[in-house]
Amino acid sequence: MSIRVLYVEDDKRFAATVIEFLELMGLVCDYCDNGLQGVILAEKNQYDVIVTDINMPKLDGLGMCQKLRQQGIDTPLLMLTALHELDDKLAGFDCGADDYLTKPFELKELLARIKTLSKRRSGNAQKLVIQELGLELNLGERQAFREGILLKLTPSSWKLLEVIARAYPNCVDRQMLEHTIWGDDVPDSEALKVHIHRLRQRIDKPFSEPLLHVVNGNAVLKRVHS
Repeated sequence: MSIRVLYVEDDKRFAATVIEFLELMGLVCDYCDNGLQGVILAEKNQYDVIVTDINMPKLDGLGMCQKLRQQGIDTPLLMLTALHELDDKLAGFDCGADDYLTKPFELKELLARIKTLSKRRSGNAQKLVIQELGLELNLGERQAFREGILLKLTPSSWKLLEVIARAYPNCVDRQMLEHTIWGDDVPDSEALKVHIHRLRQRIDKPFSEPLLHVVNGNAVLKRVHS
């Protein structure tokens, strides 16, 4: 499967060179020349990596990155810019960037960084939103909402829900669930069942349709009809 990239850069000639190389290497690229349009495209489409300049019209790369993270978009983001100072790089990371490459650069290095970023999701999003389930996690405040209703979670229930939600729509196996709560000091086999039951009571009991399903110790969030 091809890596899909959103490239945001106001220097159209420079962007054309980069896009031509990436597409020659088998990547699929969408392009826009300002941060405001970048936000719109990132909200509308699913990308594996976002590559953006910093100094752009309408909304700069820092503002774009910050806005995406506030909205819960966890696409890995690489800032590509002529700004070389450490403070500039730190500002990018503070806004939620995952990597930083200064101009001039080798196109092969850019490709390598994109490939690495495409294998994971960013941990810098401030929210985790699963719209089809009506579920929203405020990662900074450690608060979870279903259909806009605050779920009262214990610290252990929050840890479980976060790791299961981050994996959505995939399952999380028993070993990962146990490690999330206890690390390497796992108690008896019934302890996890107790914690799963508590989480179910909070996330499903007040609602007509269950979201949390456990099969052979693997946990997943899904609607019954999906």
